[in-house]
Amino acid sequence: METIRIPNDATNAPVSLTDVMLAAPMVSRLLLGATLPGRLIQLAAFGLYAGSALRDWAERQGVRRIDFRREFGADLRTLTPMMPEVREAEVRTLVERLNDEYTPRRIPRAELAVEVDRHLTAYIASITGQRVETSTQVRSFALVQVLFPFALGTCDMLTGDVAIFKDTGIFEPHVIAHEFTHRKGYWKELEAQALAYLALASSGEPVLVQSALAERLHRDLRVLAGDDAADFRRRVEASGLRAEVATQFMALRPDLDPLMEKVAAVMRVLYEERMRLTGQNGLSDYDRGFTDFLYTFEESDTAVQDVPPAAAVRPVRPRTGPRAARRF
Repeated sequence: METIRIPNDATNAPVSLTDVMLAAPMVSRLLLGATLPGRLIQLAAFGLYAGSALRDWAERQGVRRIDFRREFGADLRTLTPMMPEVREAEVRTLVERLNDEYTPRRIPRAELAVEVDRHLTAYIASITGQRVETSTQVRSFALVQVLFPFALGTCDMLTGDVAIFKDTGIFEPHVIAHEFTHRKGYWKELEAQALAYLALASSGEPVLVQSALAERLHRDLRVLAGDDAADFRRRVEASGLRAEVATQFMALRPDLDPLMEKVAAVMRVLYEERMRLTGQNGLSDYDRGFTDFLYTFEESDTAVQDVPPAAAVRPVRPRTGPRAARRF
């Protein structure tokens, strides 16, 4: 099988090069009373950043990307919306599965990142016939989290630098898989959500499968509750989720202080526009788009791929459409 290795050299730097470029002049001014040393550090960081980005870009030119419509019968523009009653039934099924299959096991983040990347790489390769190998480094801080207090993690699209902002418990494998999918060249949020879910759900590893199912349930509940955080909490409490899991769902939507809530509101609007300008549907791709994609895939007569058994939350109808020949 062909292998493409994307260096991601910037991920090996002791601190984020982006943070250095942003903060060096200000820190130099505060500590030394002059900006010149900071400017020199900023320039050096930019050189390293640009060099890493160019090397990664050159390697990505050989990557075979997944044709989502062909492989899954669904993409950003061909989604079958779930009716509310269908979504409610999906919630009940997911709650039952999470309760029955619950595992308290936690994997240290560095080890988890390697495991997640292994399954994500293998899943994508099973479709494209090409292994896209990337870094497994994960940071725990990036300055961008100050601007996006509602985000759980981020990936620099040019260098693949990934940061996870907080411990998200059972959700962490999916958060990492989502950002690693960006690192492998899938920029659109719906695609990252879907590939992360399918890779983890088909992994056979209970901790990873649990995370995928939890993410799907979380997004279903967000769609049903809309922007009403209180309604989200009520739905979690009324769902019947075991206490250990419900507590982690509640922690995903903490109350922000008034200042940070204002920052978050402004940045959500800007991020929504950024997504639309890049051909996406907006922030809804994280939840409504993601769950509608899985629903469309599971109901599709034309998808080349089979739904991984652990990924399905309803009986999957036998494929009746033509199964396209694999083309590697």
